[in-house]
Formats: sequence, structure tokens, C-alpha cells
Amino acid sequence: MMEPSDHLFRRESGRMVATLTRIFGVHNLAMAEDVVQDAFCRALEVWKFHGVPENPSAWLMATAKNRALDILRRERTARTFAPELGRMLDSEWTLAPTVEELFGEPAIHDGQLRMMFSCCHPRLPEEAQVALMLHILCGFSVDELAGAFVSSHAAIEKRISRAKKVLAGSKRLFDVSGQSGLSGRLPAVQRALYLLFNEGYHGASAESAVRAELCREAMRLTALLLDHALTATPATRALSALMCFHAARLPARVDAAGDLRPLFEQDRSRWDVNLIAEGQTQLDLSATGPELTEYHAEAAIAWVHTTAHGFEATDWRMIVSLYDQLMAVHPSPVVALNRAIAIAQREGPQRGLEEIRAIANSDRLAGYPFYHAALGEFEFRSGRHAVAREHFLNALAFVRNPMGRRFIEQRMGACKVGSPAG
Repeated sequence: MMEPSDHLFRRESGRMVATLTRIFGVHNLAMAEDVVQDAFCRALEVWKFHGVPENPSAWLMATAKNRALDILRRERTARTFAPELGRMLDSEWTLAPTVEELFGEPAIHDGQLRMMFSCCHPRLPEEAQVALMLHILCGFSVDELAGAFVSSHAAIEKRISRAKKVLAGSKRLFDVSGQSGLSGRLPAVQRALYLLFNEGYHGASAESAVRAELCREAMRLTALLLDHALTATPATRALSALMCFHAARLPARVDAAGDLRPLFEQDRSRWDVNLIAEGQTQLDLSATGPELTEYHAEAAIAWVHTTAHGFEATDWRMIVSLYDQLMAVHPSPVVALNRAIAIAQREGPQRGLEEIRAIANSDRLAGYPFYHAALGEFEFRSGRHAVAREHFLNALAFVRNPMGRRFIEQRMGACKVGSPAG
């Protein structure tokens, strides 16, 4: 029972915390988290003897709602709760109906969206925004976050604690009902979801090269944006398309032995055709606005990769052109590196090396394992195996999980014996 319960609890945690925080007020976030923890503990006690109910989500919500009503009745004269609810909590005539309404599905949905925007407070750095969203909205523990971000328990705990203090200063969850303020904070929300998905896709975890659950959570939260008229912007749809195209390739990204498989080795028959179709739909819908964002360009690049019949059939000319557009709207050394890799696929490894060496601010890539791996791959393909091995050795120093290390070690082994690339 425990494994499905763990999944259920993680899924329901954010829904309940967001709803309870809307009732109690952001300054009482700890109380909301305590109520959720109580509901989970109660579930484990009751379900152990009576079995999992037919609708466990509804059972958990009802338990949390009843506990919230008990607290409101007991402490409404001694404690301040959500200011936007005003006097609705003061009278028994309005208390129960108000709480009942806020535990309805539309209000739960709205509460999660409000919490997402609240977590992306402008006073918080990006890494704190992402960590807070994972912790509050996705039910990730401090230890799980430490593993995901390759950090210590103490460092993550401090980051979350500081972020919650900033959140508490808001007094109320962010209002997503009006355009004012929402459009200004939406890019930060999109960026946090983008970083969350990437954290799962590129596997910071010491245990795994891919954290599919992080990708799924990023997609779930992005779906909340798509369901709201004011946040379902072309940029949001492009971000959703990008996630769909990348997530479609996850089944083939790691083989049966747990080793990473690069794009040119992946079994494309294992790609998720439904996610590819959904990505295509969202990409088409993202073309309705006048703005070209980084998400549009990245989604288009992913679309070219995903729709190619095979690696050899990839339209590298189009991909290079799209990277040129991405450099125009969102230049960075990482984008420049990916562009150089695409050029190497089109024009040969020597041209790839020239482009990598021409990257501005390439010193910012010194700790990026894919930078050293790309240099190693192109030197290898140029026949300079000893030089390639040194670059792979540098990459090994920065790779963040055992699967990534095994992949780099395999490339180093190929250099040692001088075997063909691939």
C-alpha cells in the first residue's frame, strides 16, 4: 500500500496546502502544512485497518476540511486568518459554507494557481522560487529537494525558511483574477517551471540521470496556467509544447541497464506519440501572438528533433537557423554551445570546435559537463583521441550522477582503444 499512498500524498499535498493557506492566510502557512500532515497521518492509521477508500483524494480533502473548521471555530477570536475572507469566518452561518466553497474543485484549482504566483515573489531568487514551488505545491521534502539540487539538507532548509518568511509578508495569496500585477509576475512563473522541468530532464540527482517526477510536476503546474484565461498566453503554450516534446523522449532516454542513451542512439519507436501530438497542438496555438520568446524557439528546435524520422534525417540547417533566433532573443553561452553542436552535425566536428572556441564568455561554461563532453566528442571525431580523452576527463569532474559518469567513462574508453564514434 505504501508506494501508491506516497504517490497519492505527493499529488494531493499541494492541493490541500494551497486551499488551506487561502483560508488561514499566508502568514499561517505552517498551520496549513500541519493540517495536511495530520490528514496524511490519519489516513495511514485508518486505511491500515479499513483499506484505501474508493475515492482517497476526497477522503483526504474532507479530513483536512473538517480539521480546518475545528481550528477556525476554536481560534477565530485569538488569531487573524485570511484578510480577504473578512468577516465570513466570524459567524457560524457563513463559516461552514465559505470553507465548503473553498474546498470545491474550482476553488482548489484557483488556490494552486494563486500559490504558484505567490511562490514566484519578486524578492525571491529563481532557485528559491523553484524550491518553494516543489516543497509547497508538489509535496517534496527537504531531503528530496537536497537530492534534486545537489545540496545539503541544512542549505535547502535555510533556503525554504527564508522564502517562507518572504511569502508570509504578503499576508494573502497572489490575486490571479485581474491583469494588474499578473502579467509582470507571469514570466517568473514560466521561468520557474522551465527550470523545474530541466532539473528533472537533466538529472541533478545523485541517484538518477533523469527525474521524471520533476518533469511531470512541471507539466502539471504548466497545465494550471493553460487552464486560466489570463495565463494561457502564447509563451505559456510554447513552454508547454517544449515540455511535451522533451517528455515524449523520456522513455528512450535511459536503456534497460539504466544507462543514458544520446539522441542519435535512441529507439524512436519508444517515444510517446500522444505527447508529441499534444506538443504540436500547443506549438500551433503559441503562434497566435506577435512575440517570439525563448520558449517558442526552443519548442521549435525540439519539434524538428522529434518529428525527424531518424537522427540522420534531422534538418540541421533549420535547427541552426532556430538557434540563431534563440540567440537573438535569449543569448547565453549554453545556447551558443548548443548552436555549435548543431553546426558540427551539419558541417563536421572541426567547424563545431571553431564555433565552441568562439563562444563569448565561455569561462561561464567551465563547470558545465556538456561543454567538456562536446569538446571531447568533436576532438574524438577529428581523430585526436588523446586530446578528446582529456576533455572527457574534465567532463567527468562535473557530471552529477552515476549514469552520466558511466556515459562519459564509456566515451573515455572509446578514446583509449581508438574505436569509432557512436
